[in-house]
Amino acid sequence: MNSRSRQTPGRRPATDHAAIERAAFRLFAERGFEETTVDAIAEAAGIARRTLFRYYPSKNDIPWGQFDAGLVRLREFLEAMPLDVPVHQAVHQAVLDFNHLDEAAIPQHRQRMRLLLTTPALQAHSALKYAAWRRVIAEYIARRYRLSADDLLPRTVGHVSLGMALSAYEQWLDSEHASLPQLLNSALAGLRLYLCEESSQRTTFAPSSTS
Repeated sequence: MNSRSRQTPGRRPATDHAAIERAAFRLFAERGFEETTVDAIAEAAGIARRTLFRYYPSKNDIPWGQFDAGLVRLREFLEAMPLDVPVHQAVHQAVLDFNHLDEAAIPQHRQRMRLLLTTPALQAHSALKYAAWRRVIAEYIARRYRLSADDLLPRTVGHVSLGMALSAYEQWLDSEHASLPQLLNSALAGLRLYLCEESSQRTTFAPSSTS
């Protein structure tokens, strides 16, 4: 997403979110996340503090990039999935698509994920982001099984698929030469065993009836 900002003498305008992220990640690497101020990021990006907040509501949102836009694409990807595709395969493909990276984006994404997974100051904010991600998965499972997104099966699949993806990311960060798509593919293969298509599985997780 691009937007125009009014140019101030002596400053160059930020053209997109990526420009702010590049400046921020450079400072995070040099100073650490907690020691980097919003003012320093704005100065490095060549924009005013007020302009930075038009792109990101807080410093904690910067490492997440355009995560919310990614959730919209994730939901659209799942909604477009043909109904004859097994549920476990649909979720598997959607998570792979959500985490697809261009080659040039890999170094910064490694830094992004290392920050998100290891920075204590980000954990509370991350919990909100993860909950939003799980909700998209849960809502899809609920539609496919005619359940509520708050029922046990959709809720559990949201947690399980997120856990699988995060495990793959942790392994990826431990090895500079590891392939993220391969790790995600291997981790998500477990959904086939967990989300079987048999009616007994759906019955087990169905909401209990009350008289």
